[in-house]
Amino acid sequence: MPHTTVEYSGTLTGALDKPGFGTALHEALVTIAGGRAAGCKTRFVRHDDLWIGDGSPHRAMIHVEVALLSGRDPETKRALTAAVLAALREHTAPTPQFEVQFSVDLRDLDREAYARHEEPRAVAP
Repeated sequence: MPHTTVEYSGTLTGALDKPGFGTALHEALVTIAGGRAAGCKTRFVRHDDLWIGDGSPHRAMIHVEVALLSGRDPETKRALTAAVLAALREHTAPTPQFEVQFSVDLRDLDREAYARHEEPRAVAP
């Protein structure tokens, strides 16, 4: 925990520094939201079939959805979404041929309903 999904326009594949953004994202999740570093999981999902605004081929987007266990106060959530947006912009190269829309959505996961299981790591002989 936390779980993050990064959806992005396929036209931005070369512009988005996934390792750099992932590192900055996980650091923010730990330092701002008190997440557990080993539990941070981020999925990058490329979309080649998007319709943005009026459908112009010069539009692109990167949307980040962060899911955290409930209980953080509004100030922490605002600080986290601001840090994620800043990291996203920092780790996306300029693409003057596109109008890029960046967005971040933070969602609470119900602590009482969330479940997980972690397999123990195999020990080498």
